[in-house]
Amino acid sequence: MLQKYLKIVTLFSNNKKLPRSIKLSLLVTLTIFWVWACGSNIPQKVEVKMEPGSHSPAPACRVVKHAMGETCVPENPQRVVVLDNLDSVLALGIKPVGAAQGLEGDFHSNLKEQTAGIVKVGMGGQLSLERILRLKPDLILGLTWNGEEIYDQLSQIAPTVIAEANLHLNWQEWLKTYGEALGKSQVAQKLLSDYNERIEAFRRQMGERLSQTQISVVNFWAGYVRIYMKESFSGQVLDDIGLPRPPAQDKEKVSENLSLELIPQMEGDVIFLLLGGHQESKLAQFTTHPLWSQLKAVKQGRVYEVDSTAWISNWSPVAANLILDDLFKYLIKK
Repeated sequence: MLQKYLKIVTLFSNNKKLPRSIKLSLLVTLTIFWVWACGSNIPQKVEVKMEPGSHSPAPACRVVKHAMGETCVPENPQRVVVLDNLDSVLALGIKPVGAAQGLEGDFHSNLKEQTAGIVKVGMGGQLSLERILRLKPDLILGLTWNGEEIYDQLSQIAPTVIAEANLHLNWQEWLKTYGEALGKSQVAQKLLSDYNERIEAFRRQMGERLSQTQISVVNFWAGYVRIYMKESFSGQVLDDIGLPRPPAQDKEKVSENLSLELIPQMEGDVIFLLLGGHQESKLAQFTTHPLWSQLKAVKQGRVYEVDSTAWISNWSPVAANLILDDLFKYLIKK
């Protein structure tokens, strides 16, 4: 463009036949035109529309509603970290790359084979964000009592889904939330359907005895003794079945601690003693007390020892079925 402009200017300048005033006028006009032409050729910012398939698409995801809001999770998560309720994730057919362990510093003993190779990321309120980050998860699952306070940090590591556990302890809702996040909603529904079918079978076999058999649940710890009520895990399972509780345990609470003089609150037609997971307990101190021998279940020989992990700790369909196993064993077969 510049070379053409200079050539034209030279031609006009060397033309001796044109008056000087005309030459000047033409030169001004040419200069204005040249400036305009150059300006119109300055590259402008333009929006380039990509043809379909001409760029890498964003990974597909699904929006899941949970206790902390909404999260877009991968369609098929491959590297899952579980902060709580590991049993339910395993029941859904997913083996996570990392998980929080129990209060004893390990995974539940009945999950030993299923948890081989899973990296421990801490427990309770002592989760290690550094360990979680190193695992490079594509999905993090947890409950509000462990994950609510660190939800923002977790969400910076990977999409995070937190099920409600502060207002309502509802293991079936936790299973559904986890199932949706993992793309396993149908599996979750099948687990619950199978659970409900077993409950119906138990009810049929119990017949009239169902409404007449009060179930007492007692755990003898090293430091104290505890009775479990309707909001505990075993309490929810017993409530689903329709088995009544003794008056002292028929409360919308998880548990209460007892002293020796409160042994009568353990009363029931059947007493289930939870003993597993403790190196020592106060069992002997209570069972040798005169008040213990006065309990109806003790007199009739209807006191049964069961695994505390299943009855109070696991909050999963697997544990719920273990409770049903005990109920069939001691209330039906006996």
